[in-house]
Amino acid sequence: MNFAPLKNDRFLRALRRQPVDATPVWIMRQAGRYLPEYRATRARAGSFLALAKTPELACEVTLQPLDRFDLDAAILFSDILTVPDAMGLGLYFADGEGPKFERPIRSEADVNRLAVPDMASELGYVMDAVTLIRRELQGRVPLIGFSGSPWTLACYMVEGGGSENFSRIKAMALNSPQVLHKLLAVTTDAVIAYLAAQRAAGAQALQVFDTWGGVLSPRLYREFSLHYMARIAAELDRGTDEQNTPLILFGKGNAAYLEALAATGTEAVGVDWLVDLGEARARTRGCVALQGNLDPVTLYAEPETIRTEVAATLDSYGHGPGHVFNLGHGVSPDMNPDHVRVLVDAVHEYSSNKI
Repeated sequence: MNFAPLKNDRFLRALRRQPVDATPVWIMRQAGRYLPEYRATRARAGSFLALAKTPELACEVTLQPLDRFDLDAAILFSDILTVPDAMGLGLYFADGEGPKFERPIRSEADVNRLAVPDMASELGYVMDAVTLIRRELQGRVPLIGFSGSPWTLACYMVEGGGSENFSRIKAMALNSPQVLHKLLAVTTDAVIAYLAAQRAAGAQALQVFDTWGGVLSPRLYREFSLHYMARIAAELDRGTDEQNTPLILFGKGNAAYLEALAATGTEAVGVDWLVDLGEARARTRGCVALQGNLDPVTLYAEPETIRTEVAATLDSYGHGPGHVFNLGHGVSPDMNPDHVRVLVDAVHEYSSNKI
């Protein structure tokens, strides 16, 4: 596919640990309910799933934050649960309750019925959105594709939705580890195929969201989460040199495992706000780029406080390449878009003066 040449490559340069003129910044959930234009498009779509499954609308909301803010990357508007939905679990959204599955995984027989979805037919709407967004971006900034981690997807697949204590999947890990490994193996195969298809459709970087890895004990994390993310990093073809499509492994509560994540072969590790960036940089020894890690609640603060916290985060990383600025998790629906603008501008202004 022929796409327009990239005009702003700060984000990709930072992921490759190359020099940049200013620290690049994008924000998890940068396209979302805190933006009035997103809410208008969502209302026009009629439902979240209709919005996510209509490439033209997914493209529209992906581009909305780029029209407001001087961001250095776009991220595909989709949902991490598209993969288990395509595996036949029946995704739906209950009012006020978040995502649910009609047919959750409760037995080995359920796992045995799973297969890697066909990316062209069952997830073709995602690839169509990726290609459309790349075309509509016209080279303004790179496009990030993404997936949930195998463990995080399995949490929803076994619990049937969100959970307060993850009792079902933790019981499976303890009582029937072979069943859970079988589930994670096929889910990992699906994630690798899904990310590869997004790359082929036009994604220029890829992120894996390990949202629930932090709920596991260290032993279980290494067995049921880290092992499968390492498989993704090892088996996903990302190209080489300037044709490389960098992979970011992000996890909430992953501070204890930074060295292990850096050793997977990923290009970058995203960290939450519970570890100092300077410490994370020292522990990973320059093996990977780092992404993060301002506490999202900072966006509720006054603009001058936001600027101060941005400076502190940049100072904690220090000089040198390899940093992508982001929140330690996503924007919340009641946050003020003007505060996001303050953050984005502060990152560029402060970092360009430092470099």
